Amino acid sequence: MDKKLGFGCMRLPLLDKDDQTSFDLETLNKLVDTFIERGFTYFDTAYVYHGYLSEEIMREALVKRHHRDSFALATKLPMRDVKTVADQETVFNEQLENCGVEYFDYYLLHNIGVISYKKACELDSFSFGINKKKEGKIKSFGMSFHDTPELLDEILTAHPELDFVQLQINYIDWENPSIQSRRCYEIARKHNKPIIVMEPCKGGSLALVPEKADIIMKEYDPKASIPSWAIRFAASQEGVNMVLSGMNTLEQVLDNTSYMADFQPLNLEEYKIINQVSEIINENTAIPCTICRYCEKGCPKKIAIPDYFALYNSTKRAMTDGFSSQFVYYLNLAANHGKASDCIDCKQCEQACPQHLKITEHLKDVSATFDVTPQFPARKER
Repeated sequence: MDKKLGFGCMRLPLLDKDDQTSFDLETLNKLVDTFIERGFTYFDTAYVYHGYLSEEIMREALVKRHHRDSFALATKLPMRDVKTVADQETVFNEQLENCGVEYFDYYLLHNIGVISYKKACELDSFSFGINKKKEGKIKSFGMSFHDTPELLDEILTAHPELDFVQLQINYIDWENPSIQSRRCYEIARKHNKPIIVMEPCKGGSLALVPEKADIIMKEYDPKASIPSWAIRFAASQEGVNMVLSGMNTLEQVLDNTSYMADFQPLNLEEYKIINQVSEIINENTAIPCTICRYCEKGCPKKIAIPDYFALYNSTKRAMTDGFSSQFVYYLNLAANHGKASDCIDCKQCEQACPQHLKITEHLKDVSATFDVTPQFPARKER
């Protein structure tokens, strides 16, 4: 992996934005070709992306049109879909067929958190991955992770056989108290695990920053695109081997490959600008919580109030509709804490809040966003 930019296959070009399976194959072919022509090789897909058809469309756009040695392909075991030990073998074989390959360069347990980790242990999914590696059907075995640094430390301690870990890292989540990108990064470094970064632009929200932030960035480097700051921030962290970017236009591919071809880490002045931009973005928050956590003490329902507020703010900033990575973090948090909807309106939290926030009212907004049946991607019948 000489170049640190990977092609994420979760946001591929579509003919109809309301139909996640209406692939614009002509455009996708151009994106894939350009990406490879410019010396980049890493493609990251998954069983569930694009109505369960991302693997198949990448077979058409990538595998059938380029020599197998010219690219590295990553996909993931869908922990939500597998129910039995036998399911893992069935799905894996289906994935090989979907992608039209005989092996995967990188294979991950998908979306590991407190709930899915328990299932992975029950199904012995870690041994499954290692066995596939021994069979030569996987070159590198890892996991994508969405949970606390404490759980990450527990998993990497229990499973040193993992070759790498995929983490959500971007400059706005770096110090986010619910996502804790920096602390998760530090845990991965402690265990000497190579890191692959997902969501460097936070679902595209860091490609469009507030005007005040945009001006600061453009004054420093008029030629640098706004997304380039986010991708370079992630790629600048020591131990990061790959940064994934979901590209669906030729302009995005040309831009990303231009500055990542001869990657230059952020300098001290650029880090200062990133910190300024983060402060500006955080000023535009739906709930002005300072994460002092006074509200948590004495909550009869043990609701993770500041963490839920941080996730809610993150969702509003990203203008995310429906299922999102924030939803995943919420589900994992709620597995060990009260849900936002568990609030009994006792207002003990409001009496403790130094910001005098109307916490119980805000929790209703959080509940309306997260305490609903998650709209997982629908499986499209083939």
